[in-house]
Amino acid sequence: MSDLDAFIAGLPKAELHVHHVGSASPRIVAELAARHPDSPVPTDPEALADFFTFRDFAHFIEVYLSVVDLVRNAEDVRLLTYEVARDMARQNVRYAELTLTPFSSTKRGIPDAAYVEAIEDARKSAESELGVTLRWCFDIPGEAGLEAAEETARIACDLQPEGLVSFGLGGPEIGVPRPQFRPYFDRAIAAGLRSVPHAGETTGPGTIWDALTELRADRIGHGTSAPQDPALLAHLAERRIPLEVCPTSNIATRAVRTLEEHPVRQMVDAGVLVTINSDDPPMFGTDLNTEYAIAARLLELDAAGVTALARNAVDASFMDAPAKARLTREIDTYAATWQA
Repeated sequence: MSDLDAFIAGLPKAELHVHHVGSASPRIVAELAARHPDSPVPTDPEALADFFTFRDFAHFIEVYLSVVDLVRNAEDVRLLTYEVARDMARQNVRYAELTLTPFSSTKRGIPDAAYVEAIEDARKSAESELGVTLRWCFDIPGEAGLEAAEETARIACDLQPEGLVSFGLGGPEIGVPRPQFRPYFDRAIAAGLRSVPHAGETTGPGTIWDALTELRADRIGHGTSAPQDPALLAHLAERRIPLEVCPTSNIATRAVRTLEEHPVRQMVDAGVLVTINSDDPPMFGTDLNTEYAIAARLLELDAAGVTALARNAVDASFMDAPAKARLTREIDTYAATWQA
């Protein structure tokens, strides 16, 4: 481990773009698969490495949904949520906004109230036992259409779990135009939630513009194609609209061909507020520490530069002001102690 890798490993961090089911470790996926033997997901953790090798984005979605199908009852939901927090604690993640897709669970028969109770119980235990603060983004699976949008908005606005802070839109972008989801985002925003749709991951800058103008995005998930439009980059920089950048994910899903071609440098050079995230870490063979190390290499950062990335995530988060101040102090204290 290099000195910078060691610094990153100990650095207190926040993560803003990480998916609930996509964060299931091989051990937990294998355990869930053993519980539900009718699933095509392997029960051998080693075999999962081959299973999680994606041909393209469509194949990634197919595999992802097969893992989603393993979460079939409230006990599965609670187990998964707490174990995700345990993995975060090992990386010194202090705060995470975890993207959940409640529609995937309710359509499989888990009652919405039981789903919310399970994630909230896991959230409270994670904070008291692991020191990890979890907050929720309820996410529309775009491929499931307006039925899923209606159900997600209903659960978010009617049940309003304590940890819920934002409303999102994921899944494939091609063939899933953003403007059709505007009424559901309007409802969520009226209920006090922030808007965080995926956009511009596998499509062009027009999808990002739609997310900004139609869905009133406070942050953009991925935004990989933003550098293709200088006016868009300037708009994001001027308005301080953060991008949730996930380098390894973009390679794994073939959204970007190689890490050397990743546009994160162009984003940063344009003055855009960039945060570094892991997206679906075990599926992509990564974790947040690895993503920070990759970003440090691509951006040619030292420890001070990595510290600035960690502060970006705090700034872009939906923590309240006192919580932001506390975590920023912890980051700065750690960095100062390391330098000394």
